[in-house]
Amino acid sequence: MRVLAIDASLRNCGVAIVDGENGKSRALFFGTIHNATSVKYSACLVAIRDRLAQLIREHEPDCCALEAVIYVQSYKTAILLGAARGAAILAAAEKGLPIFEYAPRRIKQATVGTGGARKNQVAFMMRALLGLTETPDADSADALAIALTHLRAQEAARLGIPGATQI
Repeated sequence: MRVLAIDASLRNCGVAIVDGENGKSRALFFGTIHNATSVKYSACLVAIRDRLAQLIREHEPDCCALEAVIYVQSYKTAILLGAARGAAILAAAEKGLPIFEYAPRRIKQATVGTGGARKNQVAFMMRALLGLTETPDADSADALAIALTHLRAQEAARLGIPGATQI
């Protein structure tokens, strides 16, 4: 199974493509879609959607996994995050990919072992678990962690253990 994983954000959207075959996970791609603060909000959404569509064409993932909506104190931040998430979901939905979401604490628990893990701990674990030669930036690491969480949830589902929410 090949997973497109997205840590949605307007300015720094983490993306990963991870292949999980025979119990082994391999990162095929990871990176961050950077949108400068000078770029208009609407142009950022187009850039996110276009880059994800390009990655979907190049890597042909079987599904998409995202971090579930998180609680934020600022309504403006919530709206921007929701819009970025919408652009990401649109890119996957246009290609007919099934889309799954996972709670942030579950992602950290599944990949680091504690739901309260810090960003640097997630990045370190992604490097170790995937045998990467470099430590990914925080946004890429989060996307890699989402992909691994999905692969593990799908394996658990095959064993009859309930898991992800499909959206």
